[in-house]
Amino acid sequence: MLSTRNKRPVFLTLYQIRFPVTAVLSIIHRITGVLLSIAIPFLIYLLDQSVTSAEGYMAVQECFASPGLRFISGVLVWFLCYHFLAGIRFLIIDLGVGTEKTIARNTAWLIHGLAVLAAILISGVLL
Repeated sequence: MLSTRNKRPVFLTLYQIRFPVTAVLSIIHRITGVLLSIAIPFLIYLLDQSVTSAEGYMAVQECFASPGLRFISGVLVWFLCYHFLAGIRFLIIDLGVGTEKTIARNTAWLIHGLAVLAAILISGVLL
């Protein structure tokens, strides 16, 4: 028989739960995918403006000269690198490679580090 103490609801917050690194990778992969999808119309608009005329190209170039848009584009580059690398990891896991707990944990940490490194390198070259 359950005591009254066990019948009480438990209130959990996300701050109380420690997610494993593989779960964090999966959640961030989904979030970056959604944010990249949201960014597509804006990027298409900028591309359209840059190829329609020389004035449009100069306007887009001036926009990218601002620190705010440079930061946003750097974050988008990180989103793309992270989503791409995590997607490759998930495809390899779907093939049955790297499904052991320690290997999955190590590759998740590797993806976190490689995404930051790739974003820094690509942003340094592009921006």
